[in-house]
Amino acid sequence: MQREQNSRPAFYNGLKKLRGKKIVRRIGRTRRSESLPKGLRAMAALVLLRDQAIKPILAVAQELRPSRGAQYPQPLDAHYDTIRTAMRGVFQELGLTA
Repeated sequence: MQREQNSRPAFYNGLKKLRGKKIVRRIGRTRRSESLPKGLRAMAALVLLRDQAIKPILAVAQELRPSRGAQYPQPLDAHYDTIRTAMRGVFQELGLTA
């Protein structure tokens, strides 16, 4: 029960931010909200960016030890290794390597 009381203010503060950014709007005089078309596009773009770009790049950047490679390598594994090596070069050029 305590957890529910602590998460509620965070939810409403986040909802206020979404309203301020014109991503959602209040429905009449109720407590309910609905998303705006422009807001849906922005949310979809952020989710896509997070899932397709940011997560894979962070996964490559956080590799602490070199992998042994696949036990039964497939042709696709060679392409992934090429991408990983190229991204490492990009990170070095940008000065993002440790």
